[in-house]
Amino acid sequence: MAISLGQELVWFSDETSARLEDLQFVLGQGPGLSFQYETAVRKVPDLGLLLDQQWPQYAAEAGKLGIAALFIWPVHIGAVQMGTMTGYRRTAGSLSTEQSAQGWLVADALAQHVLDHWPASTDDVDGPGRAGAVDLHRAEVHQATGILSVRLGVSLTEALDRLRAQTYACGGSLADTAHALIQRELPDDID
Repeated sequence: MAISLGQELVWFSDETSARLEDLQFVLGQGPGLSFQYETAVRKVPDLGLLLDQQWPQYAAEAGKLGIAALFIWPVHIGAVQMGTMTGYRRTAGSLSTEQSAQGWLVADALAQHVLDHWPASTDDVDGPGRAGAVDLHRAEVHQATGILSVRLGVSLTEALDRLRAQTYACGGSLADTAHALIQRELPDDID
């Protein structure tokens, strides 16, 4: 499972969940990106059927991770939809009515968990990119975007697009690409 508020990953249960959210952000496509003002679960019971349809690149990359099905629940805080909870399965198939209902309970519980454990200061965090940590997991991505924007003299949008392209070309995670760029920008005497 992973929770994203807007396009910002704030919580994930395992590395595969984080990678699936990262793929959507890097590729600019996926079932969670166009999920606004929804009141029902978005069910993608067979990603293999999407290879030539809605999200072909995302479906192909998720397939390489062994993902066969995705399910996205809206995350509400009060009456306002703030984001999404994405769950995955390694076998194709729909959710039962009971599983779908249990997903709503988990989405509500995780939304409350995120609110209750939102870091009040940098001392409160487990560190970005760690499973189970409530945090802005893409903070370094935003920092790297700023660095590229200044270095290349381009807009933030173009800088982020270039960072995404580099990530996709290398096949790594966006966080790792951003971290490497930031580390190259720091003086040698800073750890």
